[in-house]
Amino acid sequence: MLKGSKVTLRAMEPSDIEVLFMWENDVTNWQVSNTHAPFSRHVLEQFVNSENDVFLNKQLRMMIVENESGNTIGTIDLFEFDPLHLKAGIGILIADKEFRRKGLAKESLQLLLEYAFDMIKVHQLFCHIQVKNTGSVKLFEGLGFEITGTKKDWSMNNGEWENQHFLQLINK
Repeated sequence: MLKGSKVTLRAMEPSDIEVLFMWENDVTNWQVSNTHAPFSRHVLEQFVNSENDVFLNKQLRMMIVENESGNTIGTIDLFEFDPLHLKAGIGILIADKEFRRKGLAKESLQLLLEYAFDMIKVHQLFCHIQVKNTGSVKLFEGLGFEITGTKKDWSMNNGEWENQHFLQLINK
């Protein structure tokens, strides 16, 4: 577990399948997760019960637990881990809206940045954020990520094309 003052990041457990099923199948989350179809419980069970090894699976998902309440409030991921070039994508979801804008996402990201840079020696992290998602852009920029490009008309949302920023953080 990775423990901060406000949140703890922990491995997924079989008891998380129901909440993951709800979050992964919430169409309001699909826009930011690039999901196009619902997930079955069976697929999520296989994912949760698989070996959670970033070197083996090229991804790592952890559950975010708010320390004060003990509630599991979201997930944070490393994905597309490339051990040759020492880079990975990073994504976060604070699914429970009552826990947003309280610094919990920031602390969760800080914990995962420390893990990625110090433990698995990643050289850089990247993320993709819709341009209009100004809260997420501000969050990542506040942790040192830089917008290094903008992909025009990158995704379709409600019949309209949207631009997406590409952000990077280099481990100096």
